[in-house]
Amino acid sequence: MKISKSESVLHYFVLMVIGALFILPLLWMLFASVDTTAIQSFKVPEEVTLDHYLAILRDPTIIRSFGVSMILSGGQSIIVVLLAVLAAYPLSRYRASYKRPFMYSILFLTSLPMSAVIVPVFQMFLILKFQDQIWAVTLLMAAFSLPYAVWMMKNFMDSVPVELEESAWIDGASVWNGIRNVVAPLMVPGIFTVFIYTFTRSWGNFLVPFILFQSPEKMPAAVTIYQFFGNYGLVNFGQLTAFSILYSVPVILLYFLAQRYMSKGFSFGGATKG
Repeated sequence: MKISKSESVLHYFVLMVIGALFILPLLWMLFASVDTTAIQSFKVPEEVTLDHYLAILRDPTIIRSFGVSMILSGGQSIIVVLLAVLAAYPLSRYRASYKRPFMYSILFLTSLPMSAVIVPVFQMFLILKFQDQIWAVTLLMAAFSLPYAVWMMKNFMDSVPVELEESAWIDGASVWNGIRNVVAPLMVPGIFTVFIYTFTRSWGNFLVPFILFQSPEKMPAAVTIYQFFGNYGLVNFGQLTAFSILYSVPVILLYFLAQRYMSKGFSFGGATKG
């Protein structure tokens, strides 16, 4: 169907409005982070300074919170990727009567909001004396992210031809060698996709560490950001925006480093034996 010129102009106008809604907050953050008199409204800084960034980088509490966030997010992402690959393999390769109800159960588990189960989880942590333990919170967050990761990983693994594994088996490779040397290298885009999804979901998680950590030194960056909100509505907008930009850097770098793996599809042409 041919689109008229007026409809095309309308489409571009709508896209420009949507783009402005995303760009303006980002510009405000960038300008306010280097503005000596940063305020809530958008304005071009009259005097540029890096003091806000230096204040963030010189604060040991904030640096420690970034380290805790890296441990929580990176640790649980690695755990989720490894378990998702192992769980997705039998779901993708083996015929079983329980596969369909099991996949629907996984899909149901992904719909459960964190706020619906955080109270019994907190009680369980109190009983087991797991509260304020970074490793326990890491495992818990990995458990919450695992269902959807298995669902995604299974779909990626379905795209890997079984013939490639059969060729490796004929050459004497075991099932584990087939997973490690054949399936895993071809699933790099899927692995990076699941890793980034899990990492970003954990990186911005506020509720779980806020409830399960009591020690201030164990709070991740998603929680310490609230220290810039003072009493009576006072907010240090300069340091808040500088913190927000630094807080976004790890995720942006992760996307930048993984984009060449995520953007390319699976290429199997000529890979199977004749």
